[in-house]
Amino acid sequence: MTRLVMKFGGTSSADPSRLEACAALIAERQKEGASIAVVVSAPAGMTDRLERDVGTADPDGQWVDEGDAVLAAGEQINAALLAMALRRLGLRARSYTGWQVGMLTDGAHGAAKIQSIETKALTQTIDGGTIAVVAGFQGLGPDGRITTLGRGGSDLSAVALAAALQAQACEIYTDVEGVYSADPRMVPTAKPIARLSYEELLEMASQGTKVMQSRSVELAMAKNVTLRILSSFEGTVPQGGTTIGTNAALERATVCAISYSRDETRIMVHRLPAGSEALTRVFAVLAEAGIQVDLIVQSPGNHVNESTLVFSLRRGDAQQALSLLTDPCHKLALDEVSLDPDMAKVSVIGIGLRSQTRMAHTMFETLCAHDIAIGAVATSETRISALIPAVDVEMAVRALHQAFGLDQART
Repeated sequence: MTRLVMKFGGTSSADPSRLEACAALIAERQKEGASIAVVVSAPAGMTDRLERDVGTADPDGQWVDEGDAVLAAGEQINAALLAMALRRLGLRARSYTGWQVGMLTDGAHGAAKIQSIETKALTQTIDGGTIAVVAGFQGLGPDGRITTLGRGGSDLSAVALAAALQAQACEIYTDVEGVYSADPRMVPTAKPIARLSYEELLEMASQGTKVMQSRSVELAMAKNVTLRILSSFEGTVPQGGTTIGTNAALERATVCAISYSRDETRIMVHRLPAGSEALTRVFAVLAEAGIQVDLIVQSPGNHVNESTLVFSLRRGDAQQALSLLTDPCHKLALDEVSLDPDMAKVSVIGIGLRSQTRMAHTMFETLCAHDIAIGAVATSETRISALIPAVDVEMAVRALHQAFGLDQART
């Protein structure tokens, strides 16, 4: 029997009328003969409101276990409301919390990792024709307390459930018709991408494209779960969308998309002692604090046996990083550290970029032609990223989208 997991995000399930539209899509899928489990997010904006309430009640973040109990409520509300909408259509449906489907996690409240899912009872339920509507974003920790999986965690719930149920696919319903070659709000000529590899989607998610939580893409790749990203706003079961799987991008151009992130800060360390020892100490201090860095450049300094180090990190981590690097107790002796918070990152995404010499040349030539300064660069097999001034990010994205021919034909 074909099994299908359908996940509806916060905008897709934001109010009663949207829940009715979701129910209609689920009903159409069931008519096609699939056994269906649905994962639902909280209504758009509700988790933000709950976070503010938690921040008021626990400003120092001492009681994260109780905070998770609050934050998980939005998904539970929507799951029950969607089950009611399905019943109004004459379908058999029931809602489940994360713990009721046996989604067991570790004890890291706020960013828990799924350890296992007990699916025997759930499998019997959906194969018997009842639609299971599962509250996403949550599980049960080893101490029997509710845990949450981090922002975007409903994606992770859906992928994990699809893997455990051995579903044919995991369909992610959003407010757009798939993954685009660039942010369509910024680039009007951006096109939907029909097929992507896991690696490409993972790079897009990690480089700023708000399509899916990156942890969920990693899990889909590890478990070989076929993903489809679709729109819930078309009124009928969508036929297009973006399919993500193994070798999904074999028959198209190398570059598939341009991503960007405004959440970047540049740190420059001047007069860093040359050699690997000082460099090792810098990144050891940051790693111990859980601060992730991305683009890194080291160059000779103005004096013998000194170098200049440049790297980027999330804006929210910048002040902590600056304090750590200038704290005398770490014995780094870094008294010339500067911070520039007004930075952004632009990335070219595609398969095999490192082996395509013209790709880097095209990117740098395009940025240079528009007089956009490059602060640092990072490359991999699936992306080339550059740190640029935040004021230039829109110009850079549009120019690169055109330079790589992404606005000319449907990808």
